[in-house]
Amino acid sequence: MEKARVMLVDDHALFRSGLTSLLSSQDSMEVVAQTDNGKDAVRLAEEVMPDLILMDIHMSGGDGLEATRRIKDQMPYVKIVMLTASDENDLLFEAVKAGAQGYLLKHLDPDTFLTEISAQLRGEASISGDVALKIIRAFSNKGVERHDTQLTARELEVLKLVGEGCSNRDIAGRLYIAENTVKNHLRNILQKLHFDNRVQAAAYAIRRGLVDSH
Repeated sequence: MEKARVMLVDDHALFRSGLTSLLSSQDSMEVVAQTDNGKDAVRLAEEVMPDLILMDIHMSGGDGLEATRRIKDQMPYVKIVMLTASDENDLLFEAVKAGAQGYLLKHLDPDTFLTEISAQLRGEASISGDVALKIIRAFSNKGVERHDTQLTARELEVLKLVGEGCSNRDIAGRLYIAENTVKNHLRNILQKLHFDNRVQAAAYAIRRGLVDSH
């Protein structure tokens, strides 16, 4: 099986070293590049073409949010997971707008961290449980108006379950359909509603009233 190519961007050398060791212990992924600032991250991303970038939000040598915007503009297919020690609503909302697909708190235990990263590589948003609700509520309050009348009944069912935090596998089990079918439905939903990722779709489902946000 081909390994997922991961790039690390963090200005704390010790944390970066520990993360490299953790990820390198997995057969499914390899660290192909790392840097301590956002400016170099943009250049490196173009050179090594990673599948996934773990990006610190706050760095002394360059803003992680700006680097994320620039990388996503040039390489929209790259998955970017933001690493943060804080769960400030406004900061994480800006990360979503910048195009990041995932958000992980740095104090997660190694096993949970690896589980979340693996989920991201499967195309499912990586959001720490204690951050998820704040992200979704921020989008619920600030989201742009969308029109979902073009969604099919099945797509609305999938959207509702995404809003409830279900994984693709969970949705497949609930609706008695194949997991690949779920992925296709989700791809159509994102295209029709002009969203970048399922975090935005989940927030929309809540604001739309498909899911109880309380």
